[in-house]
Amino acid sequence: MSRNSALVASDEAPPDLDSPLPAPPAVPETLARRAVVLVGMPGAGKSSIGRRLAARLGLPFVDADAEIEAAAGLPITEIFARYGEPYFRDGERRVITRLLAGPPLVLATGGGAFADARTRAAVRDSGALSVWLRCGLPTLLRRVAGREHRPMFLNADPRAVLERLIAARHPLFAEADIIVDCTDEPPEVTTRRVAEAVAAHRAPQTLPVGLGERGYDILVGTGLLARAGALLAPVLPTRRVAIISDSDVAPLHLPALREGLREAGFAILAEHLVPPGEKTKCFAATQAALETILGAGADRRTSVIALGGGVVGDLAGFVAAIALRGLPFVQVPTTLLAQVDSSVGGKTGINLSLGKNLVGAFHQPRMVLADTGVLGTLPPRELRAGWAEVAKHGLISGDAFWEWCERMGPAAVAGDPAALAHAVLESCRLKSAVVAADEREESEEGGRALLNLGHTFGHALEAEAGYGGGLLHGEAVAVGLGLAAALSARLGHCAQELPGRVIAHLQSVGLPARIGDLDRPFSATLLLQRMRKDKKARDGALRFVLLKGPGGCFTAGDVPAEQVERLLRDEGCGA
Repeated sequence: MSRNSALVASDEAPPDLDSPLPAPPAVPETLARRAVVLVGMPGAGKSSIGRRLAARLGLPFVDADAEIEAAAGLPITEIFARYGEPYFRDGERRVITRLLAGPPLVLATGGGAFADARTRAAVRDSGALSVWLRCGLPTLLRRVAGREHRPMFLNADPRAVLERLIAARHPLFAEADIIVDCTDEPPEVTTRRVAEAVAAHRAPQTLPVGLGERGYDILVGTGLLARAGALLAPVLPTRRVAIISDSDVAPLHLPALREGLREAGFAILAEHLVPPGEKTKCFAATQAALETILGAGADRRTSVIALGGGVVGDLAGFVAAIALRGLPFVQVPTTLLAQVDSSVGGKTGINLSLGKNLVGAFHQPRMVLADTGVLGTLPPRELRAGWAEVAKHGLISGDAFWEWCERMGPAAVAGDPAALAHAVLESCRLKSAVVAADEREESEEGGRALLNLGHTFGHALEAEAGYGGGLLHGEAVAVGLGLAAALSARLGHCAQELPGRVIAHLQSVGLPARIGDLDRPFSATLLLQRMRKDKKARDGALRFVLLKGPGGCFTAGDVPAEQVERLLRDEGCGA
């Protein structure tokens, strides 16, 4: 409660806080921008900065408190005293929603407005840009001096009052889109810094995965780890999480994630690190993670955050799916392969000696945070391995994306940020649409199964290689893409030049594309045995995703085994 002392009951009918005042003048089309909402503590300077910012941006300025008082015909302190804070907050939210539904403006809110969950949601839903004017306690104390008559400070120690409000509100203010630290500098200087932050702000790209009540957003952009708490708070049931990562990723990215969560008031109950590599996807690692998380006191409203590549995402998602019969789950993928593929769609699981992902569950995340900035820390081999899934998506998507892959692949694997961001965005766009249409891979033909292009061959190669790191998943998929294209051409489904085109592209980015590119022998008989045990096989019959051309993928369950064996032998496999 920020403005009232004791709440006084009243039989008087409360004023209508929704009563609109005359509309502010329309903003010229050339100056039209998003609304800007300033939030922060009492004394942060929201009104003084807001007026100056509005003048800079050529937008009208409105003080929400003044609007409420004018509509009610009463000072806010009187509204609080007569009708109570719940009534005031409800009316405040409606007033702010009404103002943001109109032409763009700069809006200064009361100190407690953004601390109300429904008001924060209304600001987000309006598309306005929220800016937290963050002030330290010493600055606030100096600025509120002389306000002892205000109800919140009446007969109270201002320091104690501000410390209490800071503890309660700062984690909520952290959900603002932009944070600007304010000092005792002149207001013109702060206004300039706020205007620069508004101009420089780039919101992450948002791709919805349309699964009804289980739908969620994929966010693609830079700096998302530092904003993790603000981005996740609206979609998680509580601000209590457990993090699963691996010992390679944690030193690089866990500190930024921790700070991003801490700023928004999250409690991290446990941090569980696993060894990197495909061998980690096993029952022993699953049990160890469960014991860490549940031993730390996780309940059914505690969320599991996967920070890492595809192995961590698959393992953490499976742990979340089976712990207490299901915990909320967030994917924070840190590899290109995970960002473009495994983090999206809710497939979780672990391996058996018989093959990959034979034990698992469909468990959709609450959100995917694909921070493309972290890709700069990937070893070159890992970045190249991730590109195999991008190339796969290009072949599934059609000529436009496939030709972009051929043109820009070398730049992307060389670390070009714009190319990598485009690859992640377009891959997620494709996968989110496919998952929404066929979540559990139940379509008899096509659907989500098409995302397995190259994987029947690739999984068999991985299993034979032994998951020891000698052959990465993306490298196996790259060889699988080359083999799938070659098999398609042999069966007459695609142009004879397509396999050469696919192989040439993969090799141009440094990936293996043929079995002969790998540094170990393989047995055609053993690979065929692996394929028959693949989870996509039916009644022991081989199933492949084949190509008619870019954008022309289809599933086939009638591929003669002898044709596959002949292809493998021609590619250099032994008996």
